Amino acid sequence: MAEKRQLHLIAYDIREPKRWRRAYKLLRGYGERVQYSVFRVSATPLQAARLRWELERILDPEDALMMIRMCPSCASRVRATHDEEQWPEDSAIVKIVG
Repeated sequence: MAEKRQLHLIAYDIREPKRWRRAYKLLRGYGERVQYSVFRVSATPLQAARLRWELERILDPEDALMMIRMCPSCASRVRATHDEEQWPEDSAIVKIVG
């Protein structure tokens, strides 16, 4: 039986451009960028743990990382304004037209 995927919001504040680029490239392979330093990732618990481990190898103590696992109910209540093309149709995040 396959593990269930969960939605994670990942935000970071990386102070050095080289580390920022490495983290950005890694996250781009896992999910979708929704703001400058925020990604939306759908991952199994094992994939999320691996991603966190990989990010921690890149980051320095002066950097900040936040990974928020969201239940389906919470994810459905997230509100964001964004270009319609940027949100996939199967997204659990609701878009508000501004």
